[in-house]
Amino acid sequence: MGPLKQLKAMFEPKRLIATVVMLLFIVLTLCAVFWWNRRGLAMLFCILQSLAMTWYSLSYIPFARDAVIKCFSSCLE
Repeated sequence: MGPLKQLKAMFEPKRLIATVVMLLFIVLTLCAVFWWNRRGLAMLFCILQSLAMTWYSLSYIPFARDAVIKCFSSCLE
């Protein structure tokens, strides 16, 4: 795919929010570890970062996000 094409794909409209959230949690994780010295907060940010990365990855599989949304909504009803 190449790095330039990957960067363009990351910032497509359907992946933009997941990309920004993932990058935000990467920065927050580093801040929590190195500047704030909060291990628990860093762990929370790591979990949220992983969830954002999963949501981003699902955007490459056709209808995967819709299936996950439908699954969770049916579990909550």
